[in-house]
Amino acid sequence: MLTLTEVETLARAAHEGQADKAGRPYAEHLQAVAEGVRSRGGDPDQIAAAWLHDAVEDDALSETWLREAALSDRTKDVVRAVTKRAGETPQAYAQRILATPGALLVKEADLAHNADPARLAVLDEPTRTRLTEKYARMRALLGLTAPWPGVLAREPG
Repeated sequence: MLTLTEVETLARAAHEGQADKAGRPYAEHLQAVAEGVRSRGGDPDQIAAAWLHDAVEDDALSETWLREAALSDRTKDVVRAVTKRAGETPQAYAQRILATPGALLVKEADLAHNADPARLAVLDEPTRTRLTEKYARMRALLGLTAPWPGVLAREPG
């Protein structure tokens, strides 16, 4: 099985040269989500999934790579759960996350970092407004009702 250090190295390499909407290196987002999962009590499977949460969606790594990777089935399931699919409704996406053990915590950390006011502040007003509303809608669909980006609701179980 890959260690968390190896997963981090793979994720960083897979997203090398990519930037987020604010122009920051994409690996900063991956690290923030992994740290967010860790700080919320996530286990190694969830932390590994946090490092890889956008890899398949962004075509940084293939589904074939994920299927064959030396990762736990749980990590793979969480990565698949948080990977948006073309044409998928937000409701279907949220239901898959909720149905996959461990996925909600990863998505919660992802949303918290995406909605960080400091990250959003550098974006133009229309983009900032659109993304803020998008993240709030997804939080509602996932039942994450605690105020954010402060103390967030915990995944049941």
